Amino acid sequence: MNTLPVQRASQLTCAAAQTPWLVEGLWSDQAVGILGGEPKCCKSFLALDMAVCVASGAACLRHFPVHRPGSVLLFPAEDSLEAVRQRLEGICAAAGVGFSSLSVDVITASALRLDTAADRQRLANTVQALQPRLLVLDPLIRLHRVDENDASQIAALLSFLRQLQRQFQTAVLLVHHARKDSHSSRPGQALRGSSELHGWGDSNLYVRRRGDTLTLSTEHRAAPSQDHIPLQLGGSASALALSVTNTDSSNLAVETEASPLERVRQTLAQMDQPTSIQHLRKVCGMRTTTLCRSLAELTERGLVSRTTKGYELKRALPFPVSRSTDPQGNGNGKQPPKEP
Repeated sequence: MNTLPVQRASQLTCAAAQTPWLVEGLWSDQAVGILGGEPKCCKSFLALDMAVCVASGAACLRHFPVHRPGSVLLFPAEDSLEAVRQRLEGICAAAGVGFSSLSVDVITASALRLDTAADRQRLANTVQALQPRLLVLDPLIRLHRVDENDASQIAALLSFLRQLQRQFQTAVLLVHHARKDSHSSRPGQALRGSSELHGWGDSNLYVRRRGDTLTLSTEHRAAPSQDHIPLQLGGSASALALSVTNTDSSNLAVETEASPLERVRQTLAQMDQPTSIQHLRKVCGMRTTTLCRSLAELTERGLVSRTTKGYELKRALPFPVSRSTDPQGNGNGKQPPKEP
């Protein structure tokens, strides 16, 4: 009889007492995951900072210790090789690292398609030859031509990257875009495409911008997460690098600002009769898409009801949603309500 291997639970290998880190607090050892954010949020700068610091052993963002330094393999699909070199040199200067000896190998191919067998094999052969501690692919959208909203198609691509991780004991960092105007969603649920992307990661990083303020959130499968780590991009034009900043009063003001979900709830709480979407949009000062998304979430939670005259708050129920405690976020895939 051909059966599957089994082992008594008490005989399973004991887990390590602590999470083994590649970069403490940011990326667990041999993890696969997403570095996500809206366009122009410095995702590529953070990916390159990770590359420099893993390759050199310097603290990432001048703050997070690297526990297992080693070589890095990088494929920058959107930036010119000249721009990549300039950015890496700038980060090395900020980190106090010698650029000429930096153990970062850059894939210089004009294209890499992970939905084709030939390119998957080429990448696997390259990883096998170089044995990098970290593989950085930036960004996902340039690495395939499948439908990112189709779970079966995107799962096949992610499965290949997981296979690379397991076969060669390398961490994989995949840069990916979030939806525009996604501040009302939990960071992981704001990623474009299938929810497979969010669920795939062992360690995920999310960068968000509000005005001139950048913040970083972390999410781990087997370790505590962190929210609203303030970042700044500083240096000269030819030597820019991200770093963690001290949280001053201005940063606190940004982070404690009410989320779109809370702003809609607070506005409805002040209304003594049902209110139309058009009126709510003017009072809340937000885009119709964001407003409809928030109303859909509030209605789903039973906190808001829709009548023929508009929306109103169910005042007998408390409002349990906050930026830090909302367990479901706003990315449940439901269609936003249509205007009455």
